[in-house]
Amino acid sequence: MKKVTVGVDIGGTNTAIGIVDVDGNVLEKGNILTPDHGDAAKYITDLSAAINDMVSKVQKNEDISVAGIGIGAPNGNYYNGTIEHAPNLSFEGVVHFVEMLKKHFPDVEAIALTNDANAAAIGEMIYGGAKGMKNFAMFTLGTGVGSGLVVNGDLVYGSDGFAGECGHTTLVPNGRLCGCGGLGHLEAYCSAPGMKRTAFELMAKYNATDSMLADKSFNELDSKMIYDAAVAGDKIALEVFEMTGMYLGQGLADTVHHLSPEAIFLFGGPTAAGELIFKPTRENMEKHLLPVFKGKVKILPSKLDAGNAAIVGASALAWKELEK
Repeated sequence: MKKVTVGVDIGGTNTAIGIVDVDGNVLEKGNILTPDHGDAAKYITDLSAAINDMVSKVQKNEDISVAGIGIGAPNGNYYNGTIEHAPNLSFEGVVHFVEMLKKHFPDVEAIALTNDANAAAIGEMIYGGAKGMKNFAMFTLGTGVGSGLVVNGDLVYGSDGFAGECGHTTLVPNGRLCGCGGLGHLEAYCSAPGMKRTAFELMAKYNATDSMLADKSFNELDSKMIYDAAVAGDKIALEVFEMTGMYLGQGLADTVHHLSPEAIFLFGGPTAAGELIFKPTRENMEKHLLPVFKGKVKILPSKLDAGNAAIVGASALAWKELEK
């Protein structure tokens, strides 16, 4: 009988689910709506039914048993198996997610939960470019900026389970308002929405009515449009990438000073721009590093498949638990 794990990625709108084997192959995947009604018990019942349905589909072709379930979620606390005060989920307060899910899967050996960026870091360590690395960091660039930190082969959770929020490093004192309510955080400058804000600031600064981005509304503009304009040679779009790399490089230098990792992996939509984002990020990280760290730390693109990364990362958490 083939052992598999289930990866669950809980997003604000959708929850992605996948059945994953030990080599990281996704045997079956699907999704359900993440509820807007706040009824965690009903949601977990629906999630459990979806998992069982997917397992049944796979079992029509091969004999499998579910050895573990890994969940990636906003404000997921690995220590307690809880989702705590997640701002983009309808659940209020603290939800004892793992405890509730175990009632539906009493025979599953390992059920664990962490935040989505930590799950991505574990996925990178087990299936991606960080295989064999004991010390590295993972930054996920998207609607926000998440991070997972690995030291001596273990995720850093801290005393309360919430360590590693590098996206909320303060780069600019009293700077832009971040989604968390703080000011000047890395996330406010280096997330996809942060890039959009930079584009509008630059267009205002230069009165750039001739920019390819000038006729886009604030709600319409996205990072893909900025990338397309940069490839076409638009000066505003090119400067957006330069500034994003400047801020990101500065933030990554702080991470290097704290952890001295072998590498830092970048994942998410903006990284599809390749050297447009990687080159200024590398240059500015090196600029801000102490001499003892210069030239030592690689900045690398994630090797996780973008389409399955969240599922595979969550499933990797379950495999990691099974190793204990």
